[in-house]
Order: sequence, then structure tokens, then C-alpha cells
Amino acid sequence: MTTSSNRTFLETLLRYQHVFVFTAPLAFVALVFLYAPTGGAGGVAYWTEFWWLFPAFLLGATIVNTVGISGSALFVPFLIFVFPLLASPMKPETIVKIGLISESFGLSSSALAFVQYNLVDRRLALTLVGGAIPFVVAGAILSFFIPEAVFHALLGLALLASSVLLFKADLGHEEPGSDSSTDADVVAEADGGRDLPDDSGRLGPAGVEVDGEGVVTRVDRDGNDYTYDRGGYLERFGNYSIGGTFQGLAGFGIGELGIISMLRSKIPVRVAIGTNHIVVASTAVLASLVHVFGGSLVPGAHNIDIASTPWNMVVWTVPATVTGGQVAPYVAAALDTETIKAGVGALFAIVATALFAMAAGVV
Repeated sequence: MTTSSNRTFLETLLRYQHVFVFTAPLAFVALVFLYAPTGGAGGVAYWTEFWWLFPAFLLGATIVNTVGISGSALFVPFLIFVFPLLASPMKPETIVKIGLISESFGLSSSALAFVQYNLVDRRLALTLVGGAIPFVVAGAILSFFIPEAVFHALLGLALLASSVLLFKADLGHEEPGSDSSTDADVVAEADGGRDLPDDSGRLGPAGVEVDGEGVVTRVDRDGNDYTYDRGGYLERFGNYSIGGTFQGLAGFGIGELGIISMLRSKIPVRVAIGTNHIVVASTAVLASLVHVFGGSLVPGAHNIDIASTPWNMVVWTVPATVTGGQVAPYVAAALDTETIKAGVGALFAIVATALFAMAAGVV
């Protein structure tokens, strides 16, 4: 396929991303319904048993995508504490599997929107995903062997760390061009102002260029510009490797640790969140595959395989998370993100305390 064909395909994909986003979960549900091994279960009663998960995961996906963190950070605690009150408890590895599968679709939904707006640094994303892969796989395999009490303790630790990092992180959207220009500069461009990147084939006036010193100038589809460099690889590698291990183990962690390292290395907030979405979505898909297929391939692992996946749950959670991923930008525009962030951080701290109590056998 030629470069021109690739550009045309990408432009078409981004222009009609809403169609793709909502077609993908419908195709997934259809494939699950037709081909997923259900151990002999089936019928209307089986497939509609957990319909009430749709509103619960829709709310959770909207919250986490508004703040820019991993979906499983809410989904996993929900399945541990709330789900047993309405159904029956599940094994930790099954809980993580459901959270990761659902998160993969929800984050992919949001990630496409960030790509469409040219708020993803593809070089950074590729480097971070490549470095995180072995840690994500190792964490996912580790989840097959650890006792339930240890799982709860590690999950509590990840949530507590996420809570602290959320309170410390400044996720407020800086004014576009604040590092390099004003809005007036963008408007004045046609009247002889400084030239900004405008790549042909991209939606809107979007573009990106890198000068000889490695300084990146990025323009989103609305004409807002961001200037930064890609320094800080070592710190980001440390955060994403630790976060990747927790991503594979518990279904979240890489997003929370990753966004902090992005901001500390002076990546603009909007570009950091957009790039982080790609990293989290990619690693969530990878961890999901390991959790779904790994149980039957890893010697000595817990007895889980593809047939043990509760498909009558994911047929509701996947469409819910995709919808939440598309709703989140509108919620972020209407509500104070800092207020939502504080609420989620407090919730993480409370849930972490309960998980530590479970690990200690107190509850």
C-alpha cells in the first residue's frame, strides 16, 4: 500500500471514527454470541442475566475517561465489592479479565478521538508501548499464580498509589499555545505571523514538525499549538515499567503512573493525556489476550481458559465502556475535571483500605 493510500485510509478512518467506534462493539457482541464457548449455557436467560452491568460500566467508563485513567481502576473494585451483592463472587483472575476486556474497548474509543484531534505523539506512544510490553505480560502471567489475599493487597497498593498520584497531578487543561504562542498568534498566521505545521491529509489545520534540536511543534485540528521536547525517557520508562506490571496483574496502573511521568517531563497536558490513552489501550488489549488465552498455555497456572470467560457479562460491559468513552469529552467540557479527580481519588483511598482489610482477613 502506497504512502498516499495510507494517508487516505487514515483520514477516512478518523473522519468516520464514530461509525467505527460503535460498529466494533456490535461486531464483538455478534462474534461472542455466535462463536464464544459458553460451556453449554445459552438462551435468552443466559445472555440477559447481567443487563444491569450496562449502566454501571457506562457510568464508570464516563468517569475514568473524563479524568484520563484506566477503566479497570473502577471496574475491578466494583466487581469485588458490589457485584457479589447482586450476583455471586468471582475469582480475582476472572475479575481482572472482565475489567481488561471492557477497558480495551472503552480506551480505544477515546484514543481514536485524541488521534483525530492530533493530540497523540506517535513516536512517544510507540516507544512507551514497546518498553512496557514485557512488564505487562509478566504481570498478567503473575496473576495466574498469586493467592487471593496477595492479589487484594497488591490491588490495594495500586489503588492507594493511584489516589496519591491523582491528588498530586494537575490535569487542568492549559491554554493552548501557552508555551510558545498566544491565540492571537494563531489567528494572525494568515496575516504574516509565524508559520505553524499544517500537514495535508489531516483533519482541520492539524500538523506536526520537529526542528533540528528535537523541539516538537504540534497543532491540533482546531488550530491550537503545543511546543515541547521528548526528553525524560528514563523517568517515563521507570514509571511505565512499574505501571505495566500492575496493568497486567490488576488491569490498571500504567495510566496513573504514566500520566505523572508525562507531566513531569513537560509534555503538554492534552498531548500527555492523548498519548497516554494510546499506551493504556494498547497494553490493556495485550493484557486481555494473555488473561483470556494464557490460562490454558501457562504450566501450573490457575485453571482458567477462554471457555471460563463470562461472555454474558462482557456483551454488556463492552458496549457500555465504548459509549462512556464517547460521552466523556462532553462531560469534561461541562464539569470541573478537578472536582471529579478529587472524588475518584478519595474513592480509591477508601477502596484500598477495604482491600487491605480483606487481605488481612478482617472482612
